[in-house]
This record gives sequence, structure tokens and C-alpha cells, in this order.
Amino acid sequence: MQRHSLPVSELEEPDVLRRGLDALCRKVDGAAAAAKTVNRKKAAANEVFGAAVERGYFTQNPLNGLRWTAPEVAEEVDPDCVPSPAQVARPLAAVRALPGRGPHLYAFFGCMYYAGMRPAEVTHLQRSQCRLPPNGWGLLNLKGGVVTAGKEWTDNGAVHEIHSLKRRAAKATRAVPIPPVLVSMLRDHMRQFGVAPDGRLFRDAAGKYIDASAYGITWGRAREAVLSLDEHALELAKRPYDYVTPASRSGWPLASTPQSARVGPVKAFRSCSATTPSFWRKRGIMPTA
Repeated sequence: MQRHSLPVSELEEPDVLRRGLDALCRKVDGAAAAAKTVNRKKAAANEVFGAAVERGYFTQNPLNGLRWTAPEVAEEVDPDCVPSPAQVARPLAAVRALPGRGPHLYAFFGCMYYAGMRPAEVTHLQRSQCRLPPNGWGLLNLKGGVVTAGKEWTDNGAVHEIHSLKRRAAKATRAVPIPPVLVSMLRDHMRQFGVAPDGRLFRDAAGKYIDASAYGITWGRAREAVLSLDEHALELAKRPYDYVTPASRSGWPLASTPQSARVGPVKAFRSCSATTPSFWRKRGIMPTA
């Protein structure tokens, strides 16, 4: 640590601080980090310096008055990579046709598209959270998500950890109306595969939580099977949750397109999943086809 650490005194040099802040703008692989990530890391660094001032290492926070601006990060989603409802139906159907785990993950990906759910929320989805009538729209009452933390970072040595809904209070819930097509998918899924002992709808072959690598590989195979070379070049639906505003892609104006449960209207086009069919009904907007 001594060989690879700077003396505390050097942290008062503006150039050293700028190099450190620039490093916060990059991920481990060298790619640019998201603006929110940079802001969060800078706030953490500021807290560290505040503690250093309190302990007498500095007379004042060296970051105060430093002239530095975080580089701009393009967070808007490229419209060319966003599939229309017709385009996304092809990889969804391909997932269902894949051997092995494909049929089990068909409704998993359907939840991401039709309900705008995060992968962690889908992994945590339980039968008790589902209201699936025989006909018409249903409702999902989301209560949290499962994340892969690694056994070194959990209190009980488990690989996965259950968290609250992102950016919400510990016991907060989120009600998501779902269209009839997803109601049918979930009903068929439970009829074919049942549920885990704890009520979860989706699980791996061993009955445990589904890892991101597993569903990522499945989605990649489905894309390879049905997308053209041009669509691959555009990175169409590269991630299973790259479903932004299918309503607006159908020609509806942004002003009439409902916002997601996760983002505000100003950020509608800056989210990887800004609007889904679940919220068309909520605003009285129904697709014609």
C-alpha cells in the first residue's frame, strides 16, 4: 500500500486532484462511466476529504475551489438500437424456441419488455406479487430485487442478496399494470414450470437465483438466430432491457407517450427503458395494432 499510495500532502496539489477526479470518470475497463456514477463517486471522495479535515490532515477540503468539470457523458439511448414491438417479438419468440432454458426464460424477458422491469426485479418476482385474471389486464406488485453481490460481500456468505426497489425506501412497493399478453405469458409459465418453494417464478436449473450471465447468453443466442446483419450492426436490442418508448416508435408524439414508473418525463429518452405498454392503459393510450 505504501508503494502504490501517494503521500497525503500531495493531495493538496490541484493537478493531482484533477487526475484523481478524472479517474473517477472511468470504469475498470477504461470505458466512460455514467454521469450518475461519477457524481456518486465524487460525493464519496468529498466525504473522505471532509473526514481528513476533521482529523487534522488538512486545514480545509482540497476540493473546495478546485477548477474541474466532469466530462460530458452521452446518456441518451441511440434510437437505432431500440426495437419496435414487432422487432422485439422476433427475439422473444426465438428465446422460447431455444433448447434447454429458453422456454423458462421466455416470460422472464417478457416481464422486461411488457412491464419495464429490471432484471433484478424479475428474478425476485413471486407468485404472491402477481394478479393474473383469466382475461384483461393484470397487476404486479413489485417489492424488491435480487442482485449478485458475491459471497465475499454478503453477511451470510451467499452469492445473491435481496435489496429493496432501486432508489426507494426499504419496504416500498411498486404496482405495475401489465397487458393481457404478459398475463397470458405468466399464467402459461406457472402452468408449465410451477414455482420455487419460496414462490419465485424464475430460477436456474438447480432452483437457485438466475445470474445475469445466464440470461445474457440466452438473449445473445436469440438475437443471433433472428436478427439480420444490418440489425446486428446497429446493435438492435443488444441488451434485453433496451426497450425505450415503443409507443413513440409507433409514431405517437412524445407528449402523449406515458412515462415509465422509474423515470420522469424529462428523462424519458435517457432511460434504457423509459416507456412500456404497461403504462399505455394508465394514460388512456391504447395501441391500435
